[in-house]
Order: sequence, then structure tokens, then C-alpha cells
Amino acid sequence: MATPFMTMKSVPGGMSERLDLFFAGLGQGFNAYTLRRARMREIQNLNACSDAQLARLGITREGIPDYVFRDLFN
Repeated sequence: MATPFMTMKSVPGGMSERLDLFFAGLGQGFNAYTLRRARMREIQNLNACSDAQLARLGITREGIPDYVFRDLFN
């Protein structure tokens, strides 16, 4: 049975840190995108409700953004 091995290559000085920062920023951007997308979907779903349905939830049509982003502004 063969022994598995890994080949390691070094990158030029500073390149490793720049790559780490690049991928960290990319990940943060992706997280923000998915959160924004989910909130926009919630806004669209609530906006599709009738005023009576919104009233049962205790919100008005004008209050939908406040309701969706309530965790950020309280």
C-alpha cells in the first residue's frame, strides 16, 4: 500500500497574507450577499400579503422594512 504524501510549495513573501486577506474578504462579501438576499425575499413575501394579513402580524405596509431589519435597529 502506498503512503500518501503532500507536496508543499511556498509562495513569495507577503503573498500568503494577501491571499488570506483576499479569501477572508470574499467570504465576508458572500455572507453579506446571502443575508441581504434572504431579507429581500422576506420583504417581497410580506409585500405580497394583504393589509389585513399584515395587520394580523402587527405591522403596516410602510413598516415592512423596519420589521425585516428589526434586529439591526433595536
